[in-house]
Amino acid sequence: MALALVLLAPLFFFGGPDWSSGPLYKAAWNLGHPLFFALLTLWANPWRWLSGWSLWLSVTVATTLIGIGVEVIQDSIDRQADWHDLLRNLMGAWLVLAWQPSRSCGTPPIQLSLQRTARFATAALVLLEISSVAQVAYQQYEVYRQLPRLYDLSLEHPRRYWSGALNRVSNFRGSNRPALEIALGTERYSGVSLHNLPSDWLGYDALHLELHNPSNAPLTMTLRVNDVRHDRGDNAYGDRFNTRLFLQPGINEFTIDLDEVRTAPATRSMDMNEIRRIVLFTTYLPSPETVYLTEIRLLRDATSTQPLH
Repeated sequence: MALALVLLAPLFFFGGPDWSSGPLYKAAWNLGHPLFFALLTLWANPWRWLSGWSLWLSVTVATTLIGIGVEVIQDSIDRQADWHDLLRNLMGAWLVLAWQPSRSCGTPPIQLSLQRTARFATAALVLLEISSVAQVAYQQYEVYRQLPRLYDLSLEHPRRYWSGALNRVSNFRGSNRPALEIALGTERYSGVSLHNLPSDWLGYDALHLELHNPSNAPLTMTLRVNDVRHDRGDNAYGDRFNTRLFLQPGINEFTIDLDEVRTAPATRSMDMNEIRRIVLFTTYLPSPETVYLTEIRLLRDATSTQPLH
């Protein structure tokens, strides 16, 4: 057990997911927190000296202090601190305490009742954490199942997939067709980013978007596409795909040849099986604007823009 702890401890500070990793990898990695602190509690064997409330209080305080120290160190070495990890740490420690067998056959009924309650509560917490990972796994399965769509506009919680000022519209222009309403401000860069999307674009020929400009005046937006390697690099402008989209009033359709995306980085080819992010943004608008995204998908035939069925 000591060897397992020695091998697991460095993983708090080295390896694992980074800021550009996918949701499932991050969620599954977090299960290491209850596992490590369950093993640590078993190895420390604190019930040799303590019992009852003093045992639970001591283990809770010690686990919390160790957890705070881990998060502070992670923050100082540019790893993303997550204070939910403190609860995950306690889950592992509490689970071990609750499921330790009673040392005496004459345990009072009230103590047995408290022990059963603690076992139920700690098991429920751990199962809840595991179920949240399972939900993320199913969500990611749905992301890849929606291909060739890159985002299913019928989904009710777009912020699980997008960042930026946006809202879902379920009845766009009275057509029973869903859309994403994108609010654009006057700051230097204003827009939205699709960061949870199918990453493997191999076998497709084009990217197709439909945007509705409700204004009476034309609007210029920028479309950006980048891969995981770009995210983990220095984010150089010449290492990603950028193009201008000129939106006339009303519906606008754009079809971008994926060969242009693949060859966009100046010194390499984009990894078309590891696309990480699509960004739609404006720069220094004179006044706030709104646009509606009504379709975003891949095409196997760049000449075809027929709607999906």
